[in-house]
Amino acid sequence: MAVNEENSCAFYASDYHLEMIMLPYINRNLEKNKNIYIFTQNNLEKTINTLINKVNIEKELKNKILNINWDTNDESKYNKLIDDKSETVIFIKGNEEYINKVNKNLKQIKDYKNMEVIDCYNIEEIGSRTNSIINSYKAVLTVKGMNK
Repeated sequence: MAVNEENSCAFYASDYHLEMIMLPYINRNLEKNKNIYIFTQNNLEKTINTLINKVNIEKELKNKILNINWDTNDESKYNKLIDDKSETVIFIKGNEEYINKVNKNLKQIKDYKNMEVIDCYNIEEIGSRTNSIINSYKAVLTVKGMNK
C-alpha cells in the first residue's frame, strides 16, 4: 500500500474518470506555478486529448494541460525531476506494484518536501480494500478537491 504516509490517493473507474478528477486539481496547481508530473503504466495522451477537446476551458489552460507528459516514459520524468527545484504535484497511476516502485524511485532521487504525491488506484483492481487503502493515506483526491 502507501509507500509514504504523506501521500494522498485517488480512485478511478476508467482513464477518463481519473482525468476528470485530476483536471480541477491540476488547474489549481498550475495557477500556483507548480510543475505537474504524471507517472502512468499506460499512455494517457489519447484520452486526455479527447477529454480536453470536450471540456470548456480556456485555450491557454488546455495547452498547459496537454504539455504535461501523459505518456509512459518514466525515465525522462525522473531525469527532469532530479533538476526540478520548484514545487511539484506527482500523480502515479497503475497497479499497486507500479505505484510502490515509482514511490521508491522518487524517494531515491528527490526530497519529498517539495513534492505532493497522489497515488491513483483502479477501483476494479483493489476491490473491497478501498477503506483500508484510504486509511493508509493522509487525504483522498475527489472532483471537489483534497479531502482529509
